[in-house]
Amino acid sequence: MILQSTGTELLNPALIWNWLQTNGLDFFWSILAAIIVYVVGKILKRYLGKAAEKLMQRSSFDETVRNFLGNVIRISLTAVLWIIVLSTLGFNPQSLLVILGGASLAVGLALKDNLSNLAGGVMMLMLKPFKKGDYIDGAGESGTVEEIQIYYTVLKTPTNELIVVPNGSMASSVIKNYSAFETRRLDLTFGIGYNDDIDKAKSLLNRLIKNESRIFADPAPAVLVSELADSSVNFTLRLWVKGADFWPTRFDMIERVKKSFDENGVSIPFPQRDVHMYQVNK
Repeated sequence: MILQSTGTELLNPALIWNWLQTNGLDFFWSILAAIIVYVVGKILKRYLGKAAEKLMQRSSFDETVRNFLGNVIRISLTAVLWIIVLSTLGFNPQSLLVILGGASLAVGLALKDNLSNLAGGVMMLMLKPFKKGDYIDGAGESGTVEEIQIYYTVLKTPTNELIVVPNGSMASSVIKNYSAFETRRLDLTFGIGYNDDIDKAKSLLNRLIKNESRIFADPAPAVLVSELADSSVNFTLRLWVKGADFWPTRFDMIERVKKSFDENGVSIPFPQRDVHMYQVNK
């Protein structure tokens, strides 16, 4: 029997006493059973949480994935525990699930952007297109990955700026990972004048490559005549270096090529404009 009445009748001591005489013992045992279920459930939840954490530590999951899965497991176990406790008190489990589903839908609609970021974070944690310390391009931003959170990815730019990118945008964009491999190919293009000696320029470039210890001998470097442009004959250098040496080698090679060409009389064409002035007789 459930106490149903108006607000005034609920304050009637006689009505309350009659209800307690009829249902008080059953209500007491329901509360006691719910307390026992809650205490046992808390102990069991703690045990299962620790067991799941130890299992994930033995697996190949990184720390970010373990933290996320640990939170999901704890929230799920807590929800199951409260459903069981409320069921023990006499609530209909199906009604509780309907209420929970409706609340989840409302929260999902209100936080759809965050859910998109959450889904993007889960995808990246599982697929691992990059890891902490990698230099990447993604969602229109570039930088070194400082942290992969559930909702956001934190990047640090070479100019020491911090960029926080939503994972939903990151997961739906093209991601270029410059640190995925230990080595990178460095492509450089230099132009000489049409009146300059191609063999001489090629010999100078090969000498510079040979004297640069950061350039690998295998794969072999290549010096190629790549284009007969409008005002220059272009050479393309294809050089293999360590990923960490990419930018230092690029900057040093550009400087050395310019100095070597200047010292050996090889010209580097640059855009020029001839201006012709005509005098009109009036």
